[in-house]
Amino acid sequence: MSEINTLISHFYANAPAFKARLDDAGLTPADIQTREDLVKIPIMRKDDLIAKQAENPPFGGFLACEMSDLQAVYQSPGPIHEPMPHGKDIGNWGVALKGAGWQPGEVSIVALGYHMTPAGASLHSAVNAAGGVVIPGGIGNQEQQLQAMVAFGCTGYLGLGSYLNALLDKAAELGYELKLNKAFLLAEPLPPALRTKLEGMGISVFQAYGTAECGNLGYDTPAMNGWHVPDNVILDICDISTGEPLPDGQTGEVVVTLFNEKYAATVRFGVGDLSAIIPESRTDGGPLRIAGWQGRLAGSATKVRGMFLHPVQLSSFMKRFEGEIKGFQAVVTREDHRDNLAIEIVPSSGAQADLAGRIQTAARENIKFKLAVNEVSELQGDGPIRDERDWSE
Repeated sequence: MSEINTLISHFYANAPAFKARLDDAGLTPADIQTREDLVKIPIMRKDDLIAKQAENPPFGGFLACEMSDLQAVYQSPGPIHEPMPHGKDIGNWGVALKGAGWQPGEVSIVALGYHMTPAGASLHSAVNAAGGVVIPGGIGNQEQQLQAMVAFGCTGYLGLGSYLNALLDKAAELGYELKLNKAFLLAEPLPPALRTKLEGMGISVFQAYGTAECGNLGYDTPAMNGWHVPDNVILDICDISTGEPLPDGQTGEVVVTLFNEKYAATVRFGVGDLSAIIPESRTDGGPLRIAGWQGRLAGSATKVRGMFLHPVQLSSFMKRFEGEIKGFQAVVTREDHRDNLAIEIVPSSGAQADLAGRIQTAARENIKFKLAVNEVSELQGDGPIRDERDWSE
C-alpha cells in the first residue's frame, strides 16, 4: 500500500465528508495509489469548505480524529473552522525560517493575530522549532511592541509587510532604535517599493506563502530563486476550468495535498491563488519552486490586511440590511502600503437612521473587519467586492 493510498484509505474510513466526496466522484481508495491518481479527485475550494462546515459544523465532516487529538480550534473569517492538532511546528514553517537564516536563541516578534485565527500561534511554534525565542506581539499596541523589541534585542520580525512598515514608521517617530535585521513576510503581496524600503534599512526580506488550512506552501531562501515548496507538500498548478495539472511555466491555480492525517479537507484543495512552477526546479536537483503570487481566481475571496473577505460571507452579512439598501459593494484600496476597506451602499427609501453607522458596527462584530461605509447613488462595476489595489509599485 502506497503512502498516498494509506492516507486516502484512512480519510475514507474516518472522515464522512471525504468518503462522500470520493463516492460522488465514483471513486474508491483503491483508485488513488499515486500522486498522479490524485487528479481524479475533484478540486475543493474555500467556499466549498465554508458551505460544508455550515451544513455540518464544526468541521464539515472532514475531521479524521477525535476532538481530544486537537490542541486548539480556530474560526477564521468566512467563517472557516480550523483544527490544530497536538505537536510542534504545526504549520510547517520551521523549515522556512531555518532556510532564511533564523538562528537558535534569536528573539523575534510575531505580529499576526493570536485570537480566533491560527496564524500567530502557527508562526510562534515555528520560531520555537527553529530554536528561537518569541515576543507574541499580535496586532496593535505598537509602542508596547517597540518597547519589548528594544528590551529583548529583537532581530527578527514575522507578519504582514504593511504592519512592519507601520511599526518602523512608529519607531522613527518615537525615536526607538531597533536591532531588526530580518523579516519573514506573508499573508499579503509584497510591493517592490516596500521591499526596497525595508532592504534599504538593513533588513533582509524573505517572503513566505501559505494558508490557514494548509500552513507553509512556499518560501524564499537567500538564493531568491522562487518560492521553495516544502518536501512534504504535493503541489500542482492546475487549469482553472478542468482541474488538470498544467505544464511547468504556465499560470494556473495552486492545488495542494497535505499528509495531515487529522484533517481530510486538505486533499486536492484549491487555495484560489494563481502561480506557475519554475521549469528549472524540476531538473536542477533542488526542491520544487513556484514563481510567486500571480493573482487570485475571479470570484474567489479577497485578502484584506492578511485576512480573507469571502463574497459569500459579505453577502450573508449584508442581508440583514436588505430592506434598507438597493445594492452594496466592498471596495479595497491601498495607501502608503496599508489596505483600506469600505462598503459602498445605495440606500433605499426604507433606510432607517444611522444606516452607515449600524453597518460599520455590525461589520466589526460579524465579519471582523474595521471599515468605512459610504453612501453612493450608484455602484461601479459588478460583484460584491471591487479591488482597486496596485501591487506593482
